[in-house]
Amino acid sequence: MNGLLAGFRKNRTKIWVGAVTLLLVFYLVVSFQRSLLLLTDSNLTAKAIGAAYLVLPVVGAWALIRELMFGARTEQMAKVLEAEGGLPVDELPRTPGGRIVRAAADAEFEKYRAEAEAAPNDWRSWFRLSCAYDAAGDRKRARASMRDAVKLFTAAS
Repeated sequence: MNGLLAGFRKNRTKIWVGAVTLLLVFYLVVSFQRSLLLLTDSNLTAKAIGAAYLVLPVVGAWALIRELMFGARTEQMAKVLEAEGGLPVDELPRTPGGRIVRAAADAEFEKYRAEAEAAPNDWRSWFRLSCAYDAAGDRKRARASMRDAVKLFTAAS
């Protein structure tokens, strides 16, 4: 039982991603089915709505696949960095509520920004910069940096 609980804690994110993915796939299948029903209706307005509604599952499936591939690549890069001993160590001070102290994250960020500027074609530096952005609370730039890391990693593979 203890091993099962430890396995759940270790894979909690993957379990949630799987659950959300299943719900989204269910929604996409139902949307597709409903759009087909509308397309077979004799009313021209229903047909138009069905055609428009058919776009939702296509866009949803594309976004789902894209995000799952992004997550898989990110995990793959993290494993490579871990094996190399290059993962950034999270030793930043935290508030009593568990949040990272912003000033400490900003100071740490400068180190990783300089590393990425010095090695702009190294996916490792962009991966670490993404982690620094995330620690500093800038999720938009963290994601953009990770996308850059994925592009460089894919090109190098």
